[in-house]
Amino acid sequence: MFIGHYGVGLAAKSFAPKTSLGTLMVAALFPDVLWIIFAYAGVEHVAIKPGITVVNALDLYDIPLSHSLLMDVVWAAIFASVYFGFRRYSRGAGVVFAAVLSHWLLDFIAHRPDMPLAPGVHALFGLGLWNSRVATFAVEGGLWVAGIILYLRTTRPVSRTGFYGFWIIVVLLTTLWKLSLRGTPPPSLEAMKIGNLLIFAITLAWAYWMDRVRPATETNHQGRETAAANI
Repeated sequence: MFIGHYGVGLAAKSFAPKTSLGTLMVAALFPDVLWIIFAYAGVEHVAIKPGITVVNALDLYDIPLSHSLLMDVVWAAIFASVYFGFRRYSRGAGVVFAAVLSHWLLDFIAHRPDMPLAPGVHALFGLGLWNSRVATFAVEGGLWVAGIILYLRTTRPVSRTGFYGFWIIVVLLTTLWKLSLRGTPPPSLEAMKIGNLLIFAITLAWAYWMDRVRPATETNHQGRETAAANI
């Protein structure tokens, strides 16, 4: 799943408004970030197999450290513990934990049976949403739209920059996602890794910047909205 993970990051802001959108995005994308790191290190492996699913041409045959259920629970616990150690915001730590763990659930829905339960366990799972372009568009697109709506209800732009800066990236991500639905295989694994790194770098930098130009709001007892401090 691609844009659905970004939808989770946006939606998470409504459950932990004091947590940075950047941190929530890192949490929602964390297994994929680890996957790129592990792939560069040569400890996880994928192959390009056009037509393996309708939407995605990657054979994710060896991803137990970044994408197994057990390891994602471990990564979620580590991420949440480090966050709580620095920020002492228990609600934010809980939402961060859930965001990391949501990655396995969404990939379980989207992937063919290639999602492991734990390293060394050979049983693989996946509901195969990617085998239907229409279903992928409906389910993943629904997550994306829901995330946008929840984020917009939780934040307010402090200037036009906060308005246009948000929608420019939303349009960019939506366009990239719609292009990905064609199932066109990447030219090479190296190009795929570099492309993913660029997308991660740009969108995560954008998410942290959003906290400055589009902070969360809290409504006080008099009905006035005041900007909430972002952590």
